Amino acid sequence: MKSLILTLLLTFSGSLLASSGSIKLDKANIAPENQESLQNGFKIFSNYCLSCHSLAYSRYNRVAKDLGIPEELVEEHMIFTRDNKGEVAKIGSLMKTAMSELYANQAFGTVPPDLTLEGRARSADWLYSYLRGFYLDDSRPFGVNNTVFPDVGMPQVLWELQGWQAKADDDHGNADHADSGESGLTLVEPGSMTPAQYVRTVRDLVNFMMYVAEPAKLKRQSLGWPVLLFVLLFTALAYFMKKEFWKDIH
Repeated sequence: MKSLILTLLLTFSGSLLASSGSIKLDKANIAPENQESLQNGFKIFSNYCLSCHSLAYSRYNRVAKDLGIPEELVEEHMIFTRDNKGEVAKIGSLMKTAMSELYANQAFGTVPPDLTLEGRARSADWLYSYLRGFYLDDSRPFGVNNTVFPDVGMPQVLWELQGWQAKADDDHGNADHADSGESGLTLVEPGSMTPAQYVRTVRDLVNFMMYVAEPAKLKRQSLGWPVLLFVLLFTALAYFMKKEFWKDIH
């Protein structure tokens, strides 16, 4: 509960900064109905994020069902955590981090927050800009800072994919590579992906995080119009019934 409250407080303060206009957010342009994008986002999160950040309000089997992934594939390729007995987590388990709280405190000085509701607390644009906003900064403990979250305490875990960025006015070696976007950052050391490929990967990851934050959103939205139509029809029916019942009195 303390971790959840801390996460919400940090989220609220970050949202205030973003809404104040001091931080420019890029449009994520995610596609919640794109199942292939969600599946790739799930893969990226499992391989790069779940070792530190949990999705403790989601279960593997629910995600597998919603994303159209066979449960046996999830069990074989997506589950890396173990329970207190040392056994591999089951398909029906909550998506908890593989890192113990003791190790997290020793390594980072705090327990990385759960990210189940991060998409709703922040926004798709915030997450998208944050994941593309890391740049080299020798003054920080992990050697990186972030344009969206100044003095960030998180390392750039996707550096192998993106490479290393630097501010345009910083001297970090050869800066002849393609500019990574609209944030004033320059790619000084390429990763395994091109900038365009990395953008698509981040978009898929954000798409998955937004799904996790509200798994029933698409279904809820699809039910909205039928429900409104029913209410309108029922209102009309109730009106004519009222007129029929009271016609002799008036």
